[in-house]
Amino acid sequence: MSMTGPLSTITAYLLGSTPFGYLTVRWRKGIDVRTTGSGGTGATNVIRNLGPGGFFATFILDFGKGLGAVMLASRLTADDSRWVAAAAVAAIAGHIFPVWLRFRGGKGVATGVGVFLGLAPIPMGLALVIFAALVAVFRYISLGSIVAAALFPLLFYAVDHPPSSLLAGSGGAAALVVASHHSNIRRLISGTENKLGAKKAGSRVPA
Repeated sequence: MSMTGPLSTITAYLLGSTPFGYLTVRWRKGIDVRTTGSGGTGATNVIRNLGPGGFFATFILDFGKGLGAVMLASRLTADDSRWVAAAAVAAIAGHIFPVWLRFRGGKGVATGVGVFLGLAPIPMGLALVIFAALVAVFRYISLGSIVAAALFPLLFYAVDHPPSSLLAGSGGAAALVVASHHSNIRRLISGTENKLGAKKAGSRVPA
């Protein structure tokens, strides 16, 4: 049996596990980004430590590892949809549960954007439009992220009619992103989630 499929999945996980936000803040400020803000390693938390420059650098790098994982799996396995789907899930799982940081990472949004773009550009574009509209109306970045991720598999099915393995993979990847926002969901329900542009009440800032 060819080992390229399992190898692509392991590589996707390790690539997803690369904690660019953590490394950037550690390099620039000498602190663990997980001890600040929301406690995550993603771009939204990095911006609180390094400003917009840190946000964009982290977002691009996290986005790149998601896209790269899907593209690499496609190349290594001759575009076998089963292994591409496995890589999609593994890359996001790696970001959320990075082996290098004792399985405490980010929420997988930027990595998910890269993964979803690699799977289906048009549905991903539609999901970004939905994200932008929700943030513009309600000013909750978390709400936009959750809804856009949850809707991506449906958009993928409606637009591209993908193989069942890819659809299942997109669903698993989306579920990971949504589940990683469990604390945001609780705050949204209770009405205590911070809105974009609002002043933060405490020293720890939800993201």
